[in-house]
Amino acid sequence: MITKKHLLHTAKINNNCPECFSTEGLEFSFSQEERENKLYSKASSDIEEVLFCHNCQHTIYPVNWTEDIERVYEYHKKLATPKNTSFKLKPLAIIIIVSDIIAIGALVYFFSS
Repeated sequence: MITKKHLLHTAKINNNCPECFSTEGLEFSFSQEERENKLYSKASSDIEEVLFCHNCQHTIYPVNWTEDIERVYEYHKKLATPKNTSFKLKPLAIIIIVSDIIAIGALVYFFSS
């Protein structure tokens, strides 16, 4: 099973970094995982949020966020529209299902007479 990560939204923010106190370099990124195999693909309902400072090269965890960062996070979280989490069949699965239905129909037709 292959797992792909889709980037939903990124945003550079001008808040102070809790580690290096720089006002430049903080970036939010929102991503979502999608699991895929030969028969189907399905996106996860979980959205991963990461706050990274490009100035000090640290990931800032939510424990260290200030109230200002929390407010900016809530705003950008609304902008990150997730992919549809429904079950999506691939062409191979559709071919298998249709051929099974035809085979069962043929068996019922020939053995019912």
